[in-house]
Amino acid sequence: MLAQAVGLAEILVVLLYLLLVVFLGWLGYTRTKTATDYLIAGRKTHPFVMAMSYGATFISTSAIVGFGGVAGLFGMSVLWLTFCNIFVGIFIAFVFLAPAARRMGHRLDAHTFPELLARRFDSKFIQVFAGLVIFLFIPLYAAAVLIGGCEFISTQFGIDYNAALLVFSVIIAAYVVMGGLKGVMYSDALQGSIMFVGMLTLLLFTYTRLGGLTKAHDTLTDLAPLVPGSLQAIGHQGWTAMPKFGFGDTQYNLWWIVITTITLGVGIGVLAQPQLVVRFMTVKSTRELNRAVAVGGVFILIMTGVAFTVGSLSNAYFAQFGPLLNGRVVKVLDQEEALAVLQIMAPNEAGVWADVEGKVAPVKLSGEPVEGAGQAEVVSGRSISIVNAGGNPDQIIPAYITSAMPKWFGLLFLLTLLAAAMSTLSSQFHAVGTSIGRDVYEQLTGRHGRSIGVNRAGIILGILIAMLWSYYARGGYIIARATAIFFGLCASAFLPAFIGGLFWRRMSKSAAVASMVAGFAVTAFWLLFVKAQEASAIGLVQKLTDGKTSILADSPNWPVVDPLMVALPISILVAIVVTLVTRPVSQEHLDKCFAR
Repeated sequence: MLAQAVGLAEILVVLLYLLLVVFLGWLGYTRTKTATDYLIAGRKTHPFVMAMSYGATFISTSAIVGFGGVAGLFGMSVLWLTFCNIFVGIFIAFVFLAPAARRMGHRLDAHTFPELLARRFDSKFIQVFAGLVIFLFIPLYAAAVLIGGCEFISTQFGIDYNAALLVFSVIIAAYVVMGGLKGVMYSDALQGSIMFVGMLTLLLFTYTRLGGLTKAHDTLTDLAPLVPGSLQAIGHQGWTAMPKFGFGDTQYNLWWIVITTITLGVGIGVLAQPQLVVRFMTVKSTRELNRAVAVGGVFILIMTGVAFTVGSLSNAYFAQFGPLLNGRVVKVLDQEEALAVLQIMAPNEAGVWADVEGKVAPVKLSGEPVEGAGQAEVVSGRSISIVNAGGNPDQIIPAYITSAMPKWFGLLFLLTLLAAAMSTLSSQFHAVGTSIGRDVYEQLTGRHGRSIGVNRAGIILGILIAMLWSYYARGGYIIARATAIFFGLCASAFLPAFIGGLFWRRMSKSAAVASMVAGFAVTAFWLLFVKAQEASAIGLVQKLTDGKTSILADSPNWPVVDPLMVALPISILVAIVVTLVTRPVSQEHLDKCFAR
C-alpha cells in the first residue's frame, strides 16, 4: 500500500539514505568513548565537517519550506535575511565570536553553551537557568522544523501528515540517542552536501522554466497588482519591492514584520544559538575556524538565497503555468497585463455556471476559452502562490515543487528536506538532552559525569514535546514564527552575557544573571501581552483587555514589532548598568578565563 502511494523507487532511495545516516550514527557511537566525545565530539573535528555541520544545523526545513513560503507571500524583501545570515551568522560568528568561544571553552573545559557561560561567571544558577530555557523552548523550534518536513512529505506523496510526523520523529530519535555529537556531525556533513546539490538544482530549474534570470524577475515585477488587498493594506508593494516604511500607521505593518521578526529576529538570534555555539568548541584550533568560513558562507548563500528567491518566483510560475481558475471578472487590476480579480464560478447541479460563494482570486487572464461555459462572461486565469497553496504559506514550496518540477526532482528534494530537517533536529535534540542532563541534572544533584542516560531520556522527552507542538500548531506561517521566537529569545536572554563574557573582563556575575533574567522576562511579557498574533493565540491578553489582541492594539505597528527589538536593548542596558555598580569576578578567576 505504501509502495502504491509513494512509489518503489522513492522507497528504495530513501531507505538507502536512511541506512547511510544510521551507519554514520553507528560510526559516531563506536568512536564515542567519553563524555567529551558525546558532548563536543572530542574537540578534534575537521573544519569541513564543522562548517557543513554548522550550516546544516543552521539551515533546516524551517528556512527552506517555512521562510521560502514567507518569501512566496511577502516577496524578495526576505532576502535581507540571507545577508544577515551570511554577515552575522557566518562572518561575525566565525571571525570574532568563535575563536574567543573556542579558547575559553577549552580553557574552562566547558562542554555545553550554558556551561561555558556558567564557568565564565562562576555561577551555577546561570547554567541551570540557561539549561532550563533551552530544554523548555527548543522543542518549539524543533516543531517548526518537523512541520516543514512533514508538510512536504504529505503534499508530495499523499501521505497522512500525522503518519509522516510519527515516522520522521522515530527515525531521528534513533540515531541522535545512539550517536552523540560525533554521530550528529558526521551525518550533518552528508546531509549538508545533499542539501547543497538539491537547492542548486532547484534554482537552475526555476530560472530555466521561467525563461532566464531577467525575464523571470521582470515577470514577477509586472505581477505586483495581483498582491491581495489584505497585504497591500499593510504595505506590500509587489514581490520584488520592499514594503512601505514608516511608523504609526497599519500600512507600515509589513515592513516591521519583515525587518524585526523575519530578518533581525533570526539574523541576530543566530549568534546565541546553543546548538551552534557548541560547534565552535569542537575544533582543535582557530585555523580550523578560519578554513570553515568560506565553506559556511557559500553554503548559507545557496541554502537561504535559493529558498527565498524560488519562493518569490513561484508567483511568476503559477501565474503563467499554474492550474486554470474559471469565473467572472469583478475588478480589472491592469488592462495591459491582463490582471484582474475573478469571482470563482463552477457549474451547478443544473449545469449552469454560478458563483462559488466567498471565493475570489487575483489572476492573470489566460485568454483561453472555458470549455462548456456557454456564457461570455466566464473567463479563465491563473493565480498566485498563496491561492494555489490553499491559503497556507507553509504549503507554497511543497505546492511549487509538486506542480513545477519533474517527478525525479521531487525525490531529490525529498532527500534535501529530509537532510535539512534531520541535521537540524538531531542537533536540537542533542542540545535538549545535554541541557537537561549536563546543565540541570548534574548541577542540581552533584552527580557529575553520570548524565548520559539522563541526556538520552531528555532527548526522547524533547521529541515528544516537539511532536505535540507539530500536531496542534499548523498554518499562519507558524514555521517562520516559531523559529523567530526561539532565535529572538536566545538573543535577548543569552547574547549580552555571551559577548560580554568573551570580551569584557569587567562584566560581573550579577550583571550576567540580571541581563539573562531581564531578556527572558521582557520577551515572555511581549509574547503574552503585546505581539498580537502570539498573544491572541495564547489568550491571556483578551481576558485582561476585554477581547483586544494586544495591550497596544490602539497603537499601530507596535503589535507586530518583534520582542527582540525591546528585550535585547533592555538586556544589554541591564548588563552594563549592573556591571558598573557591582563587583567584578576575582582576578584569579579572570586569569583562568582569559590567560593565554
